[in-house]
Amino acid sequence: MSRNRKSSSLVFSSTKVRKVSENALPSSLKAVEEQLKICGHKRDLDVLELFLSKKELTEVVDLSRFKKLRYLWLHHNKLHGISFLTRNYCLTELYLNNNAIFEIEGLHNLPSLNILLLHHNELTNIDATMKELKGMQNLRSLSLYQNPLSQYNLYRLYIIYHLPGLELLDRKQITEKERRSMITIFNHKKAHVTQSVAFGKRVDASWNPKLPIKQKRAKNPPSDFAFGDNVDKTVFDDPEDAVFVRSTKRSLMTFTCMNWNTVLTRSEKYDPEKKSSVAEMLLISLR
Repeated sequence: MSRNRKSSSLVFSSTKVRKVSENALPSSLKAVEEQLKICGHKRDLDVLELFLSKKELTEVVDLSRFKKLRYLWLHHNKLHGISFLTRNYCLTELYLNNNAIFEIEGLHNLPSLNILLLHHNELTNIDATMKELKGMQNLRSLSLYQNPLSQYNLYRLYIIYHLPGLELLDRKQITEKERRSMITIFNHKKAHVTQSVAFGKRVDASWNPKLPIKQKRAKNPPSDFAFGDNVDKTVFDDPEDAVFVRSTKRSLMTFTCMNWNTVLTRSEKYDPEKKSSVAEMLLISLR
C-alpha cells in the first residue's frame, strides 16, 4: 500500500514539474513577443537587444532565431540555466544577475561576449564555471560575487589566472599586483623564471672556483616555502653565499663602450712629442 502511495506521489510530482515548465515557456514567449511589439521589429534579423528582466521567468524559449542579438537583459528572474542560448554568436553583453542559476553549461558558445554579469546566483563549482569561460577571448568585465563559489579562499586570483584578458572583476579593476600574485601562486614555472632574473642584493658576481660555499639540503623546508616548486630549497650557512649563487643564475647582459681615458685630446693629437695610440674599447658584463 505504501509503495503504491510513493509511486503515485512521484507520478504526481513529475506531472506537476512538466506542467510548470510547459507554462513557463509560453510566458517567456509572450514576453519576447511583447518586446518585439514595443520595439516595432518585424524581422528577427532586426533585433539587436531584448529586455526580459523582472518577468518572473523560470525558463526562456530558444533565442537562436535572433542571429544578430547583441544585448540581452535577463536579470531579476528565476532562471536555473542558460540552455536557451545556443547560436547567438553576436551577443556581446549578457545580464543574468539575480537569478537562481546553478550551472552555465553552453556559455562557451558565445565567443563575442564582452560583459557578463552573473552575481547573486547559485553557482557552486568554480572549475566547471572556468571551463565555460576560459575560452572567451573578448571577455573584459565579469561579476560572480554573491555566489557560493566566491567563498573560495583564492577565488579572485583563480579567476584572474584563468581569464588573463579580464580587466574588471566584481566591479573592481584588476591590478598589476594581483596579476603578479596570480603568477606566483598558480604558475610556479613562470614565477621561478621571474625570480631568477630579478635584481636582489648587490654582490661581486665574478666567478671564483676556490670560493668556499657551505651548503646543506633542508630536511624540513621553512614555512615561507609554501609554493615549493618556484624556489630553490638549498639552505646556506652564510647569506652572502645564497646571494652569490642566485646572482650567477641571472641572465647575463654585455655591452661595450669607449675608454675615453685612451682617446687623445685635440692638443695632444697635434703634439709631435706625444705618441699616437689607438683608443681602447671596454667590455662590461652585468647580471
